[in-house]
Amino acid sequence: MRPVLHAYSDAPPAGIMARCYSYEEIFAEKVRALGERARPRDLYGVINLFRHDEFHPAAAVIHDVLSRKCAFKGVVMPTVAGLAALREELEADWSVMLTHQLPALPPVDAFWSELPALFAWIEGGRPLPVPAAFPLATGDMVIRHPAGTLSFAGMTTSAPLEVIRCAASNRLCVELDYIDESGRRSVRLIEPYSLRETQAGDILLHADRADSHQHRTYRVDRIVGARATQQTFTLRYAVELTPMGPISVPPATYTPRVTVPRPRQSRSSSHYGPTYVYECGGGRR
Repeated sequence: MRPVLHAYSDAPPAGIMARCYSYEEIFAEKVRALGERARPRDLYGVINLFRHDEFHPAAAVIHDVLSRKCAFKGVVMPTVAGLAALREELEADWSVMLTHQLPALPPVDAFWSELPALFAWIEGGRPLPVPAAFPLATGDMVIRHPAGTLSFAGMTTSAPLEVIRCAASNRLCVELDYIDESGRRSVRLIEPYSLRETQAGDILLHADRADSHQHRTYRVDRIVGARATQQTFTLRYAVELTPMGPISVPPATYTPRVTVPRPRQSRSSSHYGPTYVYECGGGRR
């Protein structure tokens, strides 16, 4: 049971709950689908779930659920070797099926190359080496708000940060359009890792320079824009940009909208198609 996000005044006191698939169920179903049809969305979904390392201890449960699903369907357990025959078709469909669904399309090799580690984890429960986060400074706090809820003083829009977060989850370098302390504007290629609030109240993006791998921080109120590239990067630290934890949103405010009635227009004799009649509480309109 999961709470439904409903940030309006008519929410029931006890909230709204919905029955949802568990993480293990979704993961196992995605792996089964990948083994049977190897669609781009299956590979993309499976690897993204796999990259959420906080769920890695559930490998034995996922293996059990996957084996039961395969037995029920009468199919063999998926393996890397079994998927090899479907790779050419999947690669051909990668761009066609995913370009319109993602802000930036990562290269298929970056996802396919993680399959051996994925199946080794499912089959043997082998613990994966997880890079540590960049050390926190005294008083710093990591920011991992749900998507669409980032808002900071001095920022006109959170769109660049959402681009950066999406790129980070797909291990893509970002072209950051930034204004430095001297007022000089430039574009630098970065590997994004974390968003943090300092003890002084500044919001900083932690990243590595893609060319030198030197760690840098960028004030979000000086970020003008961001563009995800096709260049992938290998994690040097844990990515702390993806949302996690309980979902929360600020209370919604409602401003009544005043609608000015428009004068009626005579119907054209050339009008074709159905006529829709809307019944309102005060009678027919």
